[in-house]
Amino acid sequence: MKEASFLDTVKTVLWGFVGIRRKSAHESARVKPAHVIALAVILVVLFVLTLRTIVGFITR
Repeated sequence: MKEASFLDTVKTVLWGFVGIRRKSAHESARVKPAHVIALAVILVVLFVLTLRTIVGFITR
């Protein structure tokens, strides 16, 4: 089987954030754990910064 692309890794992490994923998709995923962890950390930081920015604009 081929290795997962960057887009496959992004989809895996985003579906993980939402909490919905088919069992077959989970079992057939060929993503590297290090890539998933790194991307998840980056996306969490972006999410927190986005929320902080939105709250900053609202509370001005």
